[in-house]
Amino acid sequence: MSPKEKKRFEKDPQAFKVRYIFRQFHIDFLPLSKQSPELPRVDLSKIYASPHTLGLILTYHINYGLSARRTAAIMQDIHGVAISHQTILNYENSVALLLKSYVDHYPYELSDQFSGDETYIKVNGKWHYLFFFFDAVKKIILSYPVSPNRDTASAIRAIDKVLVKMKEIPENLTFVVDGNPIYLLAQHFFAQHGIRFDVKQVIGLTNEDPVSAEYRPLKQIIERLNRTFKGNYRSTHGFGSEQGSVSYVTLFVAYFNFLRPHASLEGKVPVVNPEISGLPTMPARWTKLIGLAQQWIFEQRSA
Repeated sequence: MSPKEKKRFEKDPQAFKVRYIFRQFHIDFLPLSKQSPELPRVDLSKIYASPHTLGLILTYHINYGLSARRTAAIMQDIHGVAISHQTILNYENSVALLLKSYVDHYPYELSDQFSGDETYIKVNGKWHYLFFFFDAVKKIILSYPVSPNRDTASAIRAIDKVLVKMKEIPENLTFVVDGNPIYLLAQHFFAQHGIRFDVKQVIGLTNEDPVSAEYRPLKQIIERLNRTFKGNYRSTHGFGSEQGSVSYVTLFVAYFNFLRPHASLEGKVPVVNPEISGLPTMPARWTKLIGLAQQWIFEQRSA
């Protein structure tokens, strides 16, 4: 302080803010580290099921949220295909491994309205947290990590998966979330790395503050996404491993972004691809999506 400011501070100390909060993060994580995609070596041509059978299995298991056991029963009772529920889970893991890089690195066309929320899923008998971040206008899921912890590090990684999908970070970028303080701490972490965005917290169930009143519609959209996922997830009764949870969530995101029509989009899917939308049945669309992912992986390896 200057001598003049010191004299004023003695008379009117509340006019000065002489303390501030500083948080030092001890997280071994570099934001926006765009690395080459990890390309899996999965050859679906070696599985016993035909492409159409695989598409049927994914339609029942992912689109309609049937458990692996019920899917196996339907394949036997209706289609006359004998298959075990464990084989269905093996197919799920293989297809998810193939689709994950394609889904995560797809060049999405995004809006400027993003919301995030976390929900509970059970993994190996323990509660885990699924962090969804979502383009509320385009209805595209951009981030979906599963974590055993509901902490700042998990929030940082979830937001980072959104940021890396942007061609450039807008100056007025805003994320709408709930009142959990981990998102504010994540905001501070990114600010320390020169990445700035705003966080709007919608608190409680009633609009008792101007921010909640203005941004609650965006928060309600992400909550509807959580309910949609829970409707599909419920039949699984949880997952036996972290790999199983990641595989199922990956396939749900692929279905939600590329295959599921949305009433708010006038019956269109969020990511329109004429090669997929022109096909008459959902099993055929699953097969085509898998084929596009395989082609993309081949092109990446050849580049």
